[in-house]
This record gives sequence, C-alpha cells and structure tokens, in this order.
Amino acid sequence: MKSSYELAMERLSKSAPTIKLNNAQKAAIADLEAEYKAKIADREILVKGQIEKVVEKGEFEAIEQ
Repeated sequence: MKSSYELAMERLSKSAPTIKLNNAQKAAIADLEAEYKAKIADREILVKGQIEKVVEKGEFEAIEQ
C-alpha cells in the first residue's frame, strides 16, 4: 500500500514530468549561482563594515534599524 506522499508524487510526475537539463544548462545555472553568491558575500562584507563603524561610534540605535 502506497503512502499519500507517494501517490501525490505519482500524480505530479504525470501532470508535470521532471525536465532533464543538459550540461550547458547546468553550467549556466552554476554560473548564475556563483555570481549571486559573490554579490551576497560582497553585500555581507559591506554591511559588517558599516555595523563595525556604528559600534565604534556608539550609535547602537542605528544598528537596530
């Protein structure tokens, strides 16, 4: 006897089958992921620097924003 999860997955695979990606598509996705991870890391570094400056000045109310 199948679980409700298994039945739902069977229905889903019939109505919307999974798409196989080729190597070029996988590479394009990997490039986008790397680009946005770099943007996020850059932003985190910027924000940490701003927080450190505010802490040095003692403006703790600005951190809460």
